[in-house]
Amino acid sequence: MPELPEVETVRRGLEQRTPGFRIQRVVVHRPRAVASPGDPQAFCAALEGCTVQGWSRRGKYLIGQLAADRGHGGHWGVHLRMTGQFLWLEAPRPACTHTRVQIWNTLGQELRFVDTRSFGQMWFVPQGQALEAVITGLARLGPEPFDPVFAAPYLRERLRGSSRPIKNALLDQSLVAGVGNIYADEALFAAGIRPHTPSGRLANGRLTELRNALVTVLEISIGAGGTTFSDFRDLTGTNGNYGGVASVYRRGGQPCRTCGTPIRRDRLAGRSTHWCPTCQR
Repeated sequence: MPELPEVETVRRGLEQRTPGFRIQRVVVHRPRAVASPGDPQAFCAALEGCTVQGWSRRGKYLIGQLAADRGHGGHWGVHLRMTGQFLWLEAPRPACTHTRVQIWNTLGQELRFVDTRSFGQMWFVPQGQALEAVITGLARLGPEPFDPVFAAPYLRERLRGSSRPIKNALLDQSLVAGVGNIYADEALFAAGIRPHTPSGRLANGRLTELRNALVTVLEISIGAGGTTFSDFRDLTGTNGNYGGVASVYRRGGQPCRTCGTPIRRDRLAGRSTHWCPTCQR
C-alpha cells in the first residue's frame, strides 16, 4: 500500500499537472470507486464544470480543492488504498481493464485512475461541508510526522503504560498519520530500536530518536519519489527509487548494511517486520 512518501509524490505530481484543470467530462467505470455520493452519476455531475485549484495531503488521503462553478464547488477526496494510481495522459489512449475513473479537461488531457485490486476510493465533499463528515477516516488520524506536535512528550503521553510493540504503535494511524510497514521498519532501524519493544517502556530520549529517524526516513523517501516495493507509480507510470537503499525492509536473510548480521524477518500485527538483531536493541 502506498504510504506517506508515495502519496506525497502523487500530490506533487497532481499539483504540477493540474493547476487550472477545468473538468469537462468524468466517466466512472466501477461504481465502488466512488464512496460519496453513493450515486456515481451524481459524483460525475458534481465534478464536471469545476476547476482544480490545488491539492493537499492528510495522512494517506489526497484532497483536491475545486473552484465553484455552475453554483457548486467543494473538495475531491482520494485514497489510493493498495494499488490505486493516477496516470496523466496528453493524448487519447484506450482504457485498460483496471481503469476505474477517467477525468478529461477542456483541452482533451486526461487524468485516469487505475486500480488493480479496486480498493481505492473517491469522495465529493460539497462546499461548506466538513471534510471529516464525508471522508470519515480523516477524523481518526493523528498528527503528521512533520507536525511539531509529533514529538517525545506527545508520544510519551500516548504510549504511557502500553505493552503494545512499538512497531504496532507506528502503524496506528491515530498515533501518527501516513506511516505504514515500510517506513516503520526503516525508522526503527535508523533509531536502533527493536520492533518488539513494548512502546510504553521507551524513555523520552529514545522517543526523540525515533521521531527524528522517522522524519529523516520519510524525507529521504519523498526525495526519491517513493519506493519500488509496492505497486506504486507516479503520474508518469514511474516507480520511486527508495527501495534500492532500504536498510532492512524486504531484506530478510541478507547481511545488515551496517554490521553484516543477517536481517531477521518476523510477524507483528500480521505484517512482515524486518530488523537487525545487532543494530537494534
